[in-house]
Amino acid sequence: MAGHSKWANIKHRKGKQDAKRAKMFTKLARCIMVAAREGGSDPEYNSALKSAIEKAKAANMPNDNIERAIKKGAGELDGVNYEEITYEGYGPGGVAVFVEVLTDNRNRAAADVRHYFTKCGGNLGANGCVSWMFDKKGVLIIDRTDEIDEEELMVQAIDAGAEDFNSEEEYFEITTAPDDFANVRDALKQAGYTFSTAEISYIPQNYQKLESEDDIKNMNKLIDLLEDNDDVQNVYHNWDMPGDLE
Repeated sequence: MAGHSKWANIKHRKGKQDAKRAKMFTKLARCIMVAAREGGSDPEYNSALKSAIEKAKAANMPNDNIERAIKKGAGELDGVNYEEITYEGYGPGGVAVFVEVLTDNRNRAAADVRHYFTKCGGNLGANGCVSWMFDKKGVLIIDRTDEIDEEELMVQAIDAGAEDFNSEEEYFEITTAPDDFANVRDALKQAGYTFSTAEISYIPQNYQKLESEDDIKNMNKLIDLLEDNDDVQNVYHNWDMPGDLE
């Protein structure tokens, strides 16, 4: 239905960067705790928690870890209160960068993020400076298999309320309005589909190319530094990445 989407390629690269299981579980646990704290501990009545749990399970996070994070968020166990913060700025060559953070120390997180931008030739900006370049969407990725009928999946997704459907070589990408995400996810899950990714995300409206080798190197380094930070949950950008880096 739509043209080729670079979103999944960028996220695939992110998956490679998140290979350290302990660090990944720490980030997932924080997300679960905040969702449980803000919306309650029952995932059937808390769509944010349900999404966080499914993401954790997709990453093979142990059930004990998931339950402990829910209880901490709900106040049943002692836990740290994490604050949600977003940072916006420009990377090398004017690439727009949008960073989501969950932290128990706002000053530390701000100092770290600012340092990364400066170190890599970018600059941290004010809230709102780049967020307008991204659309908030629900994103569902289903790996392509011989058992999946593409046309049937597309019809089921659109009937459930999806906005768009992209067929790629190795996967299918379904996008939704944020408010329709849970309905589409649940409908496709009940139909027997399994997701490699199911989350609310920020998708760039357009992409920025980098021409110089220094800019490419520094942009790659900026993403690595941000994603390796325990406080950082998600990094979104509009860099049109070279194929060998995706």
